[in-house]
Amino acid sequence: MDDTRAIEVHGADDADELLRLRNRVRSTWGDLVARRGAVVDPAEGELLGAYLDHEIIGVASYAIDGDECEVVAIEAYQQRHGIATALMDAIRARARTAGCRRLWLVSTNDNVPAIAFYQQWGMDLAAYRRDAVTDARRRLKPGIPELGHEDIPIRHELEFELDL
Repeated sequence: MDDTRAIEVHGADDADELLRLRNRVRSTWGDLVARRGAVVDPAEGELLGAYLDHEIIGVASYAIDGDECEVVAIEAYQQRHGIATALMDAIRARARTAGCRRLWLVSTNDNVPAIAFYQQWGMDLAAYRRDAVTDARRRLKPGIPELGHEDIPIRHELEFELDL
């Protein structure tokens, strides 16, 4: 059966929903994510939820800094086409409204499906930081797993960008 119900993307309507979104982000990403040689709390940025029939099916966090917007974390909780696209489209719209000229994010070498999605969505590879994750695991966040998607060793950071 073809599911044509629309995915709705929006921020929290109230404090309870904001807490729910934060808890979903932290349950997936933990309290801190490492990127670019620093750690950030993925749940402290702006949060968006993707909803289907009022159920959270995906979340994203992003941070606007001057004329740049960073996608800090993005996650779909269902194997349904269009969740990540809906979240990224909503972030892009908010970034443009805020006057951002660049949208960027950092991924890791093991995250092959996400890397393919970012490129399909129109992002370009802007930087490759060899052994950045290995270094972050040693210096910043020892809890970063050694193996990622499909048991690929997590070692390198890839930064993607989109000019707005």
